[in-house]
Amino acid sequence: MKKLLTLFLVLPLLTTCERDDLCPESSPTTPNMIVDFVDNSILENSKNVFNLVVLGIEDPSVFPLDTSVPEGSNLRSATGEDTNQVFLPLRTTNDQTYFILISDFEIDNNGTPDDLSDDFFTGNQDLVTIDYSRSDVYVSRACGYKTIFVNTNVTIDQGTDGQWIFQTIPQNDNLTIEDETITHYTFSH
Repeated sequence: MKKLLTLFLVLPLLTTCERDDLCPESSPTTPNMIVDFVDNSILENSKNVFNLVVLGIEDPSVFPLDTSVPEGSNLRSATGEDTNQVFLPLRTTNDQTYFILISDFEIDNNGTPDDLSDDFFTGNQDLVTIDYSRSDVYVSRACGYKTIFVNTNVTIDQGTDGQWIFQTIPQNDNLTIEDETITHYTFSH
C-alpha cells in the first residue's frame, strides 16, 4: 500500500513539467525603446553624447532638477557615459514615461573635495516625454504576455539651460515598439 501511495504522489511531479513550461531566453519580451543619437547638421552621421546620464522619473514637475548633490543623493553614483545609443524602458502600467537626459554631466566639488555639502552637478538637462498606447500580446504558455507600445510620440522640453536635443525623428509613421533589435527614434544634437 505504501508503494502505491508513493507512486501516486511522485507520478504527478514527474508529469507536470513539460518542455514548453520553460520560457527560453530567445523569446521576445517587452521591448525597450531604442534611441540613436545623430549629428544635427548631417543626420546620417552617428554622433556620441558625452557624459550622458539618463534618469527615469515618475513626475515631470521635478524638471529641471535641482543641481545640488547632497551626500546621500543617487546622483553621487551616476557616471556619465559616452554613447550614441540608449535603451529606454517604457512603463507598462501607464501611457507615459518620462526621462531626464543630461549631457556633459559632471559633479563639481566647488573646490572643496572634503566638503560634500556644497557639491553640485553641471550639464544640460532635457526632459523627454514618451506618450504611447499599450497592447498586451500573447507570447506562449511559458512566457505569458509581453507589452508592445503603439502610436509612440516623443516630445522634448529643453528647460531653462537651453536645448541640446534638437529633433526627435521616428523611424516610421505610427511607430510601434515591438522589436528590440531596431532603432525606434533618432535624436539629433
